[in-house]
Amino acid sequence: MDHQPTSSDIPTTFLPDFCGLRVVFAVVVIGEMLALVLTLAPVAGNDRWSDLGLVSLFVQWVALTGTAMLCLLRRHLARLGDVPAATLAYLLLLAVTAVVSLVALALAARLGLDQLLPAGWRDGFFWRSLAIGAIAAAVSLRYFYVRHQWQRQVLVESRAHLEALQARIRPHFLFNSLNTVASLTRTRPELAETTIEDLAELFRASLGNPVEGVPLALELELANRYLNIEQLRLGDRLQVAWEIGELDGDLAMPALIVQPLLENAVYHGIEPRAEGGTLSVRGTCEGEDAVLVIDNPLPSHGRNREAGHHMALENIRARLKAFYGRDELLQTIVTDDRFRATLRLPPGRRA
Repeated sequence: MDHQPTSSDIPTTFLPDFCGLRVVFAVVVIGEMLALVLTLAPVAGNDRWSDLGLVSLFVQWVALTGTAMLCLLRRHLARLGDVPAATLAYLLLLAVTAVVSLVALALAARLGLDQLLPAGWRDGFFWRSLAIGAIAAAVSLRYFYVRHQWQRQVLVESRAHLEALQARIRPHFLFNSLNTVASLTRTRPELAETTIEDLAELFRASLGNPVEGVPLALELELANRYLNIEQLRLGDRLQVAWEIGELDGDLAMPALIVQPLLENAVYHGIEPRAEGGTLSVRGTCEGEDAVLVIDNPLPSHGRNREAGHHMALENIRARLKAFYGRDELLQTIVTDDRFRATLRLPPGRRA
């Protein structure tokens, strides 16, 4: 399952993990493509299949030996800067090419196989191999460097985007909460202190790392703290019905996803109604997914705030897609008098 990259996902060095199976497979495929190109070159002999076999054997020998050496030295290369690491890796690949070329020539002469080499390769085999290896190594290292820089740029832009999205706790909620606390300090100081603690936890969560997930249990606790604050402000006009089943509390999800859904329900649904209403929060399991359903009534003029609904929901959808790499995890249904948001949390990530 795809997920949003964190800083630990991007290696400190631009060189990839040459010990990984995917990188080794890519080296084999690229090496075979190079062997095919060299075989089809005009310098090749008439027996193309024989030439391809010999050239492939040599190219794969050089490529896999170089990959093994870079794998063994990866930790040492990671401690170096980009320029020293690239220089050392380049010299290492040239040395591998030179050694394998000399060994191949010695074996061919000892076994009497030198006449099987393509005609154009017999003269100057060592220098020809070294030149081709130098070009291939330079192109490969340049590609790895450009790819690494692109990954870092994507990470920076993604983190900045997520931080901007997560920071959007509506200012009116802060002002209303502070007014509530101010009114409680004279009459119910203990409750005012509890409200400040709830508010502090919400803002601590909003300042956390937007890329790292939080447990579902913590997200529901923050949602409950938010509703406690709103119930103090709205009184009996806001009724909350919790029906949370046996959900996996350690399931990882983006921080502050449920709270803005509840804030949307209060701001666009409950608060504009003179009589208030009941906000329902239900949690169930559907297969391996955890599903949260938030349902609230709408005022008769609910359509006037449709734009506000849209902006907040698009914010949440963007964060869900960045975290899970999937669309359609938040579904909404609007009727004449009800609004329902269904949040689906896939399995696989633990907090």
